[in-house]
Amino acid sequence: MIKLLLILMLTTFGYAFANDSFLAHPKYLTHEEVDELFKSLEKSHSNLTKVHSIGKSVLGKDLLVLEVSSNVHERRPLKPMFKYVGNMHGDEAVGRELIIFLGQYLLNNYNEDSRVKALLDSVDIFLMPSMNPDGFAVSKEGSCESDNSYRGRNNANNVDLNRDFPDQFDHTSWNVGRQPETLALMSWIRKTPFVLSGNLHGGAVVASYPYDDSSVGYECCHESKTPDDAVFKALALRYASKNPLMHAGNSCETDNFTDGITNGAFWYEVKGGMQDFNYVNSSCFEVTFELSCCKYPNASDLPQYWKDNKDSLISFIEGALWGVKGYVKESFTGETIPFATVEVKGINHTVSSSMDGEYWRLLLPGDYELRALAPGYEATNWTHVKIEENKTSVLNITVTNLPEGKGVLLGL
Repeated sequence: MIKLLLILMLTTFGYAFANDSFLAHPKYLTHEEVDELFKSLEKSHSNLTKVHSIGKSVLGKDLLVLEVSSNVHERRPLKPMFKYVGNMHGDEAVGRELIIFLGQYLLNNYNEDSRVKALLDSVDIFLMPSMNPDGFAVSKEGSCESDNSYRGRNNANNVDLNRDFPDQFDHTSWNVGRQPETLALMSWIRKTPFVLSGNLHGGAVVASYPYDDSSVGYECCHESKTPDDAVFKALALRYASKNPLMHAGNSCETDNFTDGITNGAFWYEVKGGMQDFNYVNSSCFEVTFELSCCKYPNASDLPQYWKDNKDSLISFIEGALWGVKGYVKESFTGETIPFATVEVKGINHTVSSSMDGEYWRLLLPGDYELRALAPGYEATNWTHVKIEENKTSVLNITVTNLPEGKGVLLGL
């Protein structure tokens, strides 16, 4: 009888008895301690993880990334790629530690928890605890607000990294004047075919989705909707609904968010933000999660933040499996076509195929028509695909070489 009850509890509560041993002595790790921990995890879980540096901060600290996947040493075709980025503002520390916790949790429980195993078997996960290690190093535990000089919030050059990305409505230079941390993320985002991303902040408790900016330039209170507004709302709600404090929408003194989500520009406009850059300049959808009223709470509070956000963090990654995926191929040879454009009829936003000809398109359940465009190839006819809830549809799209002497045909 006891054995049956245990089985029922595990089935009902998923990871009720999961290994959270890393919470035993909660503390904020220094950059050097994170580096040491990641190297230790890479050694102890060599079949599931490896450590990357995607660039350097102003003061030369590595921008560390922990890759977690069941096929970490050989990428599996059509497997979607996901990233979490934390600590963009150095004094917003909760997300930084939760990403570190998440990496340990996934590795500790791969062989113990069926949900974790399914996640690592179906998604390649990239975890960056800190985009701004220099800012974190000068921030103070227990400080709930940024100081007047923004020391810690900004990078070592006193630049707000979430105002430093190329903006869709401001056509200034792509690279000139950008901070090294920004340039590193821009390159990573553009070169890696991420499907979905979460950007972890603090100072409020809400899920904020694009656009952050608009062509109008109101300070707040006017929505700036993407063509994928319904998808973004569903993704934001997927995170917020698993976190009771966030879903309430009024956890902090000035918070008043229906269901714990908001359009970014409706809350307040941000020019040069990272989540808009992801959507406009890559095939990745990004949502920003504000996790705590206090930006840098005492470390003793971290276990509770983990408890509040664990299911949300995992559920959001599972959102990378929404919609449709497949290859863009040449109709005669079957060769894959890199950097083709994939369109959805009625949605004015495209994604591109990877170097290997793969594409992923996040969509809500329903019926859609897709086609592919590529220089030197005839535009394909629209092809129907049905998207079902909690399933990934597969649709390979073929294109045909243009007859010799014909120009690029982009379709009607």
